[in-house]
Amino acid sequence: MTGPLDLVREGLAGEDGIWLVGGAVRDRLLGRPTKDLDLAVAGDVRAAAKGLARHVRGPAFELSEDFGAWRVIGPERAFEVDLSPLRGATIEEDLTHRDFTVNAIAQRLVGGDLVDALDAAADLEARTLRAAGPRSFADDPLRVLRLARVACELGLTPEADTLADATRHAGRLADVAQERVFAELRRVVAADAALDGLALTNRTGAMAAVLPELHALQGVEQTVYHHRDAYGHTLEVLEQAIALERDAPAILGDDDLGARVTELLSRPLADEMTRAEALRFAALLHDAAKPLTQTPNPKGGFGFPGHDRVGADLVETILGRLRASVDLRRHVAALTRHHLRPGFLVHHRPLDPRTVHGYLKATEPVEVDTLLLSVADRCATRGRKADEAIEKHLGLVRELLPPALDWHDHGPPAPLVRGDELARELGITPGPDLGRLLAEIAEAQYAGEVSTRDEAIRYARSR
Repeated sequence: MTGPLDLVREGLAGEDGIWLVGGAVRDRLLGRPTKDLDLAVAGDVRAAAKGLARHVRGPAFELSEDFGAWRVIGPERAFEVDLSPLRGATIEEDLTHRDFTVNAIAQRLVGGDLVDALDAAADLEARTLRAAGPRSFADDPLRVLRLARVACELGLTPEADTLADATRHAGRLADVAQERVFAELRRVVAADAALDGLALTNRTGAMAAVLPELHALQGVEQTVYHHRDAYGHTLEVLEQAIALERDAPAILGDDDLGARVTELLSRPLADEMTRAEALRFAALLHDAAKPLTQTPNPKGGFGFPGHDRVGADLVETILGRLRASVDLRRHVAALTRHHLRPGFLVHHRPLDPRTVHGYLKATEPVEVDTLLLSVADRCATRGRKADEAIEKHLGLVRELLPPALDWHDHGPPAPLVRGDELARELGITPGPDLGRLLAEIAEAQYAGEVSTRDEAIRYARSR
């Protein structure tokens, strides 16, 4: 079977002076699969990119973030190839300009010995992350955040001088294009070892620079029902969200429900992220407004009135600053706005159909995701009476998930009567009153109280 590297070699077979560099070479040494390739080109980068694009039958375009670099996309986005001009007179000189030694490694595209002047292979063997040169972070402050990303993705430990140098340059992340910051942050949050990556992000000072709202949660005291401050709680919510992503059946205690949840979380959402990865961002940001809303509680600790509503607006601001898509911003903001709502229903079980309908209407299209965030949030809250509260909450979620999943996939039942028809039948003009009547009919229909057009009209007359 022909892989991306084979296709690229075929497409550039007549070219000389092209090296495979960085991650693709590194991952082969680590035995990791990779679908993205970086090439250093001694000749005409544009011509090489155009020729490769014709061969793989994909688009080619210049990258605005790195002058002279081009990207080629494989068919159906199966792989990406970035082609950059050789930095320096030789490939050895080029490698000294790269970020870390483990990425400062190359091999001629057509084959040949490794070019490893900075001992990348030795650092990989030692599981060490080391800057490629003394100006690595000075040349590009984004590498401070990339340090955390590479470390958590590959399971590497930064060596002391590299860590110290990264910390000195963390403040300059504010000068970096936010699209680039988000691209690195997204990969930290999506990594298997996301918690380790965030810990390193915080340790270097990168978190204070790129996510000051998350950094501000440190030391924020909560109620007696919490066992951690707001920051520690947030990290545990993320940990629980990752656990749901990995084994929903075990956490929910229901194999069928768990399988349906796992399938939904695997679906693409926005910004090349799945719903599971978006849930991770919601876990990180859902309590971001707690420092802004902290209020002393007469019974001890602090409450945070309105932190869900204020937090939704704050999430829009944070993700807008990071240049995330409108779809992602709205999704995470909606989860933040509604994350407390399931908890309010715990003491109303068993839920009547009207209550279920009210929840679904209020939270769509994040009716399922909200329940999952609430599970992660509740399971990470282990203060007073934690076990009892968690079990009650899981019971509620098991009750709400089936109708929520059905609603998400199939939508609400088709209306029994249109608004214009109802207005004619009742002799009223369109407006807020008509809208309220239609909403009441839909609720009664979901509850099984009306099932035909005539019954819907009679119900509206009675209202």
